[in-house]
Amino acid sequence: MSTLKSELKPAVHARSAIVDGTDWKKAVDQAIRQVNHDAPEQPVSVALLFLTVNFKDNYEEILEQVRFETRAVHLIGCSAVGLIGNGQELEGRSGISLMTLRLPDTQLTSCHFDPQTLEEEHHPEFWRHKIGVTPEQLSGWLLFGDPFNTPCDRLITELGAAYPNIPIVGGLASTPFMDEPEGFLFLDNKIVQNGAVGIAIGKGTRIDTIISQGCTPIGTPHTITKADQNIIFEIGSQPAYDVLVETVKKLDSDLQSRARGNLFVGLVMNEYLEEYKRGDFLIRNILGANPEQGFLAVGALPHAGQTLQFQLRDRTAAHEEMVTLLETAHRKMGKTRPFAALVCSCNGRGVGLFQTPNHDAEQIGKIFDPVEVAGFFCSGEIGPVGDKNFLHGYTSAIALFSPGEKES
Repeated sequence: MSTLKSELKPAVHARSAIVDGTDWKKAVDQAIRQVNHDAPEQPVSVALLFLTVNFKDNYEEILEQVRFETRAVHLIGCSAVGLIGNGQELEGRSGISLMTLRLPDTQLTSCHFDPQTLEEEHHPEFWRHKIGVTPEQLSGWLLFGDPFNTPCDRLITELGAAYPNIPIVGGLASTPFMDEPEGFLFLDNKIVQNGAVGIAIGKGTRIDTIISQGCTPIGTPHTITKADQNIIFEIGSQPAYDVLVETVKKLDSDLQSRARGNLFVGLVMNEYLEEYKRGDFLIRNILGANPEQGFLAVGALPHAGQTLQFQLRDRTAAHEEMVTLLETAHRKMGKTRPFAALVCSCNGRGVGLFQTPNHDAEQIGKIFDPVEVAGFFCSGEIGPVGDKNFLHGYTSAIALFSPGEKES
């Protein structure tokens, strides 16, 4: 693993561009012109770069050009099956999404988590020593990983232990060629196809997060009373399957219809909350059910005493949740306004889920206008629920950048 540190003090500034085109040179030239337009003289702290896979033969030239012409101290990103920008999402097309950030008084540390290092488990002190920053110095992480040969779940868990209560936002590189899977990660001038790449962001920039998992709670919260590994046997001392059936029966006819094939479990991550709402649950699949024995198999490791609430995921629920979470974040931030947003959205969202293009990008623009937006459609999304970071599916993980504390 390599690290590189820089400490910059420019005026806060962000510019983004999303360009649709099959000619890589024209697309890159256009994107750079857009992010450089009316840009201040100070160097760019970091460029976020997402490229469709059909440009892969020219990735090296693109990275070199972007970093040179934007004067970016750092560059990070990955290959993508689809791109996200200001009010726009490109799916099934060629192009580039680029954002340049000038982060005031902010120390950045770039890291390549190589496959050899990730083969073994590590304690928190190992990562803090290797990376060279303490939890007190950070406001957040951007992290992009290889979806095919890297234990990103474990890396996220270990980084979370080394940097508790620090949000990690990002996603796994995506590709349309699943029969010949290959994902590419970008870090400064390097292109790698395994491991993970990250940027640790210092206190000079504030990072707020929105994790929209596309679900709405149904029924009421329950306590898991018997579980083993990923099997839930009892909820509220009743067979778990029976509780699920009763929950669905109590829904009105419209919700019952929408629930067919769209049911999930939501596990509360903070049991100290007085009430639970959207955004308080870790959403996981129901993998199977046994009506005779009454248990549910889920894509998680729940435990007795944990609160569970069943969830509905469909187009309507996903839209309502996204809008609610954006409005809640806007209200909680008060007078603070983000100047940029990184959006890492599941490649199962977009038109496939909402039946209309540009959904997530448009909603962010409506709530936080003006804000510069860049991002991509992922093979897995990274973001916090409660005080822990997770790898998600069918989720939109958003990092909002705004001015933070002045670093000494």
